[in-house]
Amino acid sequence: MRRYTILFLTAFMLVLSAVAGTSYRVGADERISELQLTAYTTLPAETVTILSEAYEKENHVRVNFVPLPAKDLIQKTADDSVSDPTVVETVDVILAESSVLNSLANKKLLISHASEVNDAVKNNFKDKHDRWIGVWYDPVVFCTNKDFLSTLREIPDTWTELANFPNVRIGITDFIVADAASNLMFQMIGNFGDAETYKILRGLHPKVVQYTKFLSNPVRQAGMGETDISIAVGSETIRYMQEGYPLKIIYPADGTSYILTGVALSTKNSSKSSEAKKFSDWLLSDNAQLALQRNGFYFISTNPNSLAYKSFAGKNLVLFKNSPEFTEQQQHNFLERWVKHVRFRD
Repeated sequence: MRRYTILFLTAFMLVLSAVAGTSYRVGADERISELQLTAYTTLPAETVTILSEAYEKENHVRVNFVPLPAKDLIQKTADDSVSDPTVVETVDVILAESSVLNSLANKKLLISHASEVNDAVKNNFKDKHDRWIGVWYDPVVFCTNKDFLSTLREIPDTWTELANFPNVRIGITDFIVADAASNLMFQMIGNFGDAETYKILRGLHPKVVQYTKFLSNPVRQAGMGETDISIAVGSETIRYMQEGYPLKIIYPADGTSYILTGVALSTKNSSKSSEAKKFSDWLLSDNAQLALQRNGFYFISTNPNSLAYKSFAGKNLVLFKNSPEFTEQQQHNFLERWVKHVRFRD
């Protein structure tokens, strides 16, 4: 039986709670924060509210997040760059997917920020000029039902093996409806080439029970025994595991895609640059990870010095090396080809 990896989070949560407990005291921490930062983000409001509340309790600085679609965030940041900050409130911090931050960096809308904390982050998780730093990532994994796993003599742990594996029911999110799903296809094409990628997808297709609309559904299906293996994001898989579902994680040995979330400082934040830098570094801390995990969000920290990273059992996780920046038209063409020649192939 091939090797597979299980994430063990309980011990980390207990240790980290003891270390970070002082950050959640009441009393003095309940005072109203006079200093405030404005942060644009592509993350859901639920996620950033957790971060904002935790940071304010710990540092007495309020972070006002403004959730925006990627295109709107880029445009609004560009508009801020020509605005008068004494008249119009502009953005201080940006928390978004790496593709958005790359676009902003190329437009020269971000400033470099190097610190002792973010210097430890590996180069593949940050901009080469430190204009943005990745703070956590969420990989795609093979989310496997435990009962099914116990019947196997060999475990499919590569994309090709899964595509060729007999008598398996597969769950997956529709590539059309979720960025994490379409990102998987694009990164597979960037690493395997389009011919091999579509060969894999054609092999998976007859075994797919349902192309779901939400990232959580393939995980639920595997947990309920409706599928044997689901292709799913790691954070959702871990959340269901924490809730007691009979699941195990297999990390694809030939690499997998991931969504990288990073932080950056706007060129217009000079009046609050010191506090913005502190918040940027705090996002790499164990306190930030603990706040997220207490609320059911399980991402992988990019900070190798953090307890969150050191307690992560999947250190053999292989990530795709290439993160291709396909144009919108190229992405549209790839998805259209999948729809015509894989999903609805005659």
